Amino acid sequence: MKKTASILAGALLSLGLMNAQAATLKMAYDADPVSLDPHEQLSGGTLQLSHMTFDPLLRWTRDLGFEPRLAEKWERIDDLTMRFHLRKGVKFHSGNEFTAKDVAFTFERLRNSADFKGIFSPFKEIKVVDDHTVDLITEKPFPLVLNNATYLFPMDSQYYSGTDANGNPKDMLVKHGNSFASRHLSGTGPYTVTEREQGVKVEFTRNMDYWDKKSPGNVDKIVLTPIKEAPTRVAALLSGDVDFIAPVPPTDHKRIDSSDRANLVTMGGTRIITVQMNQERVEAFKDARVRQAIVHAINQEGIVKKIMKGFATPAAQFSPKGYLGYNEALQPRYDLKKAKQLMKEAGYEKGFTVTMMAPNNRYVNDAKISQAVASMLAKINIKVDLKTMPKAQYWPEFDARAADLMMIGWHADTEDSNNFYEFLAMCPNKETGAGQYNSGNYCNPKVDQLVAQANTETDQAKRAAIMQQIEQIIYDDAGFIPLHWQNLAWAAGKNVDIAPVLNVMNFPYLGDLVVKQ
Repeated sequence: MKKTASILAGALLSLGLMNAQAATLKMAYDADPVSLDPHEQLSGGTLQLSHMTFDPLLRWTRDLGFEPRLAEKWERIDDLTMRFHLRKGVKFHSGNEFTAKDVAFTFERLRNSADFKGIFSPFKEIKVVDDHTVDLITEKPFPLVLNNATYLFPMDSQYYSGTDANGNPKDMLVKHGNSFASRHLSGTGPYTVTEREQGVKVEFTRNMDYWDKKSPGNVDKIVLTPIKEAPTRVAALLSGDVDFIAPVPPTDHKRIDSSDRANLVTMGGTRIITVQMNQERVEAFKDARVRQAIVHAINQEGIVKKIMKGFATPAAQFSPKGYLGYNEALQPRYDLKKAKQLMKEAGYEKGFTVTMMAPNNRYVNDAKISQAVASMLAKINIKVDLKTMPKAQYWPEFDARAADLMMIGWHADTEDSNNFYEFLAMCPNKETGAGQYNSGNYCNPKVDQLVAQANTETDQAKRAAIMQQIEQIIYDDAGFIPLHWQNLAWAAGKNVDIAPVLNVMNFPYLGDLVVKQ
């Protein structure tokens, strides 16, 4: 990769792009990407990487509209067919030309991804009309075709064809494995990965053939250093060792705001932070009264006030306010007395012991939040054996459902309530991808039925009524432990104009970033 970097640097110099206007960005996230394969894991880190190194057919704007990327335009042909007209003259990092066959290749790979197949389950097929036109065809009328198409980041089908040095297919999709695609990358995005040492550093170099010549971005190199500890991350920014950090914990907002070296940018968030109760591992969790007791024992408002310093919104359901599924009647229900009464009614007054796992570098204050949850459950005689770990180690444990209680945060990247239900609340189904992140194995066939109904309802008012009913059912079942919706905060040096490239999805469009010289 170092050789590739020097070749790219030489080419950039010859093009006159490494001039006074070009810049290097040193950034620090709480963790680095766990893989270079865009389909290995459906996570914020993966999607952030995808927006840096690949390009979607279309992407979200800051006001939650859509803007063209690799698809120049689109049109509805009939109730089941959306046609995408692809951009011409686009090349992958490898030099291969981007065509409709790459979109078709990527679509089929997404449908074979354990994490992404659920998003593409409403689609019947993709048809290549010509080299620069594809049709996405749904099984039934589907209101979220464009929302879901934001997940389609075309991969270089030629680059990922054939076999690697071990004789394995280069396009092989392996979760938490060591595949060609997890270690090599060829996209159409503004950056290519030129050096990577897991857990230490990732270097990105500007794609000299990037198609978007209108992009104002002037950053030719990005060095991403994972810094798990928030105080260390903030200190690195204020000392000038890095130029851009995320996330910024609430305890450091005033410190950055008062600094003359950095700017803080905040936004209201829609990522729900939850804990799931594994009903297959713990017999008591099958009793709705026990689940209700646990939910009543959790003081969401206390967590937001003391741990999040008010920089979050207490939650009682999946959907944040503004989403179609948001049910105004559902509010947090902390009531310790009732929680104890429910445990007594269920025959568990003396309690029991459970295991719990949570990440310690994925969500804001995740380790502290999990400790608070454990302390609150102790008050109803549920003893929690808690283990926290970095997200690179956590996700394999999560997929294995390795603990009785597991933390999971979720942002509906389609900006639609059904995305929460499809991944976190539907009965787990490996074939369809439903419930892929439902580690609690919560299952209510009525919820599944209503989710399917909402996926074919094009009337917004009717969809809202269906999804609000779903929220009510899950609330009554105490299907999971809701904590809060996490707000967003980033910080950067005074010369780094981060505000225009940030959004509520937390996918900074770093290809458009401007660093003032």
